Amino acid sequence: MFDPKYKFTAVDRFLKYVKYDTQSDEESTSFPSTAKQKKLSADLAKELKKMGLKDAAMDKWGYVMATLPTNTKKKVPPIAFISHVDTSPAVTGKNIKPITNKKYKGGDIKLPKGGWVIKVKDNPDLKTMKGYDIITTDGTTLLGADNKAGVAEIMDAVNYFLTHPEVKHGPIKICFTPDEEVGRGTEKINLKKLGAKYAYTVDGSSRGEVESETFSADMVVLKFIGKNIHPGYAKNQMINSMKVAGAFIESLPKKKLSPETTEKRQGFVHPTTINGNEEFTTLKFIIRDFDTKKLKGYEKLLKDLAQKAVKKFPGAKFDFQVIEQYRNMGEVLKKHPQVTNYAVQAMKNLGIKPIMHPIRGGTDGSRLSFMGLPTPNIFAGEHSFHSQLEWVAVQDMEMAVKVIVEIGQIWERRSK
Repeated sequence: MFDPKYKFTAVDRFLKYVKYDTQSDEESTSFPSTAKQKKLSADLAKELKKMGLKDAAMDKWGYVMATLPTNTKKKVPPIAFISHVDTSPAVTGKNIKPITNKKYKGGDIKLPKGGWVIKVKDNPDLKTMKGYDIITTDGTTLLGADNKAGVAEIMDAVNYFLTHPEVKHGPIKICFTPDEEVGRGTEKINLKKLGAKYAYTVDGSSRGEVESETFSADMVVLKFIGKNIHPGYAKNQMINSMKVAGAFIESLPKKKLSPETTEKRQGFVHPTTINGNEEFTTLKFIIRDFDTKKLKGYEKLLKDLAQKAVKKFPGAKFDFQVIEQYRNMGEVLKKHPQVTNYAVQAMKNLGIKPIMHPIRGGTDGSRLSFMGLPTPNIFAGEHSFHSQLEWVAVQDMEMAVKVIVEIGQIWERRSK
């Protein structure tokens, strides 16, 4: 039973951590993509060491790792709890001014600046949160709950274990990563050093979420090649690559295979960037599906449409490249059902109804699972992330701390 007198530290930690600007940069070629992420990571390592985790340290890549030693005689496999320190490049994370709306009375929440309104119709979880304390931004930045809420919750759970030595657990590994938001969170991770056999990312949304499936994902880079001639003398000679690209985009499916028209377990084909001139135009696509085999069909569709587009412009050519991004972690986790099952059991033990649904995206757990560390995702309470409308409930953060502690105890109870 969780100590009812425990004074949670997650919210105070969170409000401190969001003051750090840790925005990552998808255009950067360095690692981490921004040096400023390491400022928070270095301080987290110091905090962990001060709390008593002697091996706490940040490596040269910005990964923070630490060990909470076992306090049981049972042979419990080491498990890790993982969150990322970086925030999305989509909206600035500088000079965040969090606002705590005490005892939420219901209805839409109007932010002080920018005309932003957190609407109940877009945030159905708000319907169940009357009386909760809701943390928002002032409307000028994102909040950083994705994923500093998870960081703060893990830190608070460590504090609970340390201040309650009667709560039995096996070896618990802590890991904070950079660059998750730009898809590079596991690029330099040293899993041997981490030393965990199983893990959980704490990076989900609604209370009760246990996510053990993600999309499988590839990127397609499509370059149309034309021929540039001075426009004054271009008759019958110029091949404008932008017009070829335009014809190609116009031919894309409009009612199917688009993020705007798909949901649940449906996959999609999605153009994300376009850049070009008369000579070269490059398009980048992301293709997603829960069934990895279907990605080949999406690639063939794009290639066939590209071939049809260049035929309309004699002399035009195209180059087609596929880059693997991540795979559905469910393919790995189904071989280790206890990892997900223990998270589900932790929710039930705390009176939370588990929410099991696939992630229409990816997490660090996708790559970690295929790297040999089975890693489902559990809720951190973050909502409307990557925007000025981001918010988190204090009570959800505190419940996430309880879930982390309960998971640690279940692994100990189920071991011999």
